Amino acid sequence: MNDQANRGTIAAGENELVEARVIDAPRETVFRAWTDPALLARWWGPRGFTNTFSGFDLRPGGTWEFVMHGPNGTDYPNTNVFVEIAPPERIVLKHVKAPVFVLTALFEDVDGKTRVVFRQQFETAAVYEQVKAYAGKGNEENLEKLAEVVASLSAD
Repeated sequence: MNDQANRGTIAAGENELVEARVIDAPRETVFRAWTDPALLARWWGPRGFTNTFSGFDLRPGGTWEFVMHGPNGTDYPNTNVFVEIAPPERIVLKHVKAPVFVLTALFEDVDGKTRVVFRQQFETAAVYEQVKAYAGKGNEENLEKLAEVVASLSAD
């Protein structure tokens, strides 16, 4: 779904990637897709990647540990620490394994739909420069997959 009407351009800060998407579902539903580990595992990561979660403690200070399995067989261990959970408006987490970044997901009600803003602030300019090409595309694919999972929930 590369529909420009559902995407938005938002100014990014220094060393920051930003993606936005309007998803045709109430924000409580979209928020649930971020906070229910079974749903999150279905859409997290770029196309072709799958996930195995080993821990998901959704509270400030709690950790989310998982392995993303790449389509080429490479495993990518990930550890995140939740910084803030504000249902159904915001999730902030810190990815503590390289590359280090803070991810802020914002959920805004837009006439019964949800505008998701995905802000990824990298620790340093060097890290940002190293990852921006693949992380930007991956973030876009992440939000596309999120929209697909949310659509499947309304079809159930």
